[in-house]
Amino acid sequence: MPEDWKDYLREEEREALEWLLHETRKLMCAYKEARDVKNAELWSALIVLVKKIRELEKAIGKVEKPLKAIVEVGEAEKRKAIEKLVREIMKPTDKESEEATQKLIESLMEF
Repeated sequence: MPEDWKDYLREEEREALEWLLHETRKLMCAYKEARDVKNAELWSALIVLVKKIRELEKAIGKVEKPLKAIVEVGEAEKRKAIEKLVREIMKPTDKESEEATQKLIESLMEF
């Protein structure tokens, strides 16, 4: 039976913990001065995680705008293709059939 609780972790979790411990050790000069070193070390680990989250949010922010633009272009092209196909099939001739065509196009855009 394993004696260390970390032995019960899956490999991926063990690697994540090792990374966190490694990064937290970089703050040792600060947390070793605390009255409660173990508690300060946990707070330091949280600092490491918050910094990583902020780093990831910044990276996501850099790609989010271009990706949204790509999606918008794709949606516009999708609408053109759907409208063309539906109009070729339905061939609306009056206001009522035009409204039905538009409803169908809008419905198909949901997919």
